[in-house]
Amino acid sequence: MALTVSSLATSLSSLSFSSQVSLKPNAHALACPKPLSVSLASRPSPLAVSAAAAPPSEPEAANLRKYVKSRLPGGFAAQSIFGTGRRKCAIARVVLQEGTGKVIINYRDAKEYLQGNPLWLQYVKVPLMTLGYESSYDVFVKAHGGGLSGQAQAISLGIARALLKVSEDHRSPLREEGLLTRDSRVVERKKVGLKKARKAPQFSKR
Repeated sequence: MALTVSSLATSLSSLSFSSQVSLKPNAHALACPKPLSVSLASRPSPLAVSAAAAPPSEPEAANLRKYVKSRLPGGFAAQSIFGTGRRKCAIARVVLQEGTGKVIINYRDAKEYLQGNPLWLQYVKVPLMTLGYESSYDVFVKAHGGGLSGQAQAISLGIARALLKVSEDHRSPLREEGLLTRDSRVVERKKVGLKKARKAPQFSKR
């Protein structure tokens, strides 16, 4: 009997020791999440900086609006060198004034308004570059309707027509480049029973 009691005592002591050991890792595991809260708290700081840097664009737009109104007393309709261009659903009213080659569209810089797209910017510059006036005239534009691609092509036609008010001699070089031709292509209307203008639903014989 003495042997059995001593063996029971040793087994109980080993169990209590193992339970104490097993409790220790849980204490460590509970302590781990603390650094995570510190790292999450440090992240929002760059967002606050970026949000604070956004508002300065508004004063620039206000300054451009004042600049355009000072250059165009009486508005667009009162100017002598003007032209109207159209493309698809877009309409652009263009005014030319002697200057350094600035292009302002809807009171914004052309590069910003046309999202820096090189093709759309090229549409705007071609009429002036054809006659060598890229740094001789400032261009002021009011555009609406359609998308940016259509507006850029409408501006090109408007500038070409405005250059005819400067001199009738500009007609032949502009005509050779096709800059005075109004592109009459528009989206074809949808037809009844079809999905789009020409696209038909899938045909099933049976």
